[in-house]
Amino acid sequence: MFNIVLVEPQIPPNTGTIGRLCVNLGATLHLVKPLGFDIDDKAVTRAGLDYWKELDLIVWESFDEFLYKHPIGEHTHLATTKTDRLYFDAKFNIGDYILFGSETKGLREDILLDNKERCLTIPMGSKGRSLNLGISVGIVTYEALRQNYNGFKKITILNSLEGV
Repeated sequence: MFNIVLVEPQIPPNTGTIGRLCVNLGATLHLVKPLGFDIDDKAVTRAGLDYWKELDLIVWESFDEFLYKHPIGEHTHLATTKTDRLYFDAKFNIGDYILFGSETKGLREDILLDNKERCLTIPMGSKGRSLNLGISVGIVTYEALRQNYNGFKKITILNSLEGV
């Protein structure tokens, strides 16, 4: 499906909630260290409920390691508040990587500046600076799903038939 990448996440319940979303979509969750919590933290598993054991999870030791294996290209989207390009103007494909920075810092500025055409944002009113990470991941990922729903539907049907 999609690859959701959390770069240096800090808040365990956000990561647990995003893990639950990934399980429900059949998406892979990539966590890039350093993490602001222990991956076995009760807050992560509580937010992820019993979904956490079903999660397709990959943990990376560093952002540089992730980028070495998955260089930023046409199937990469960088979520940030530092662009005017709206997420619903982006074209998503199954298998794309959607990157989100930490709750406190976002993605590295050099990465954003070198990849302006890959950046996207969620529109907000003038009183807000940003949205909760879990909400942001849900908004963008479900737009990606909306654009690829027929493919998702076929994948879901095929996966359910494998158990028959």
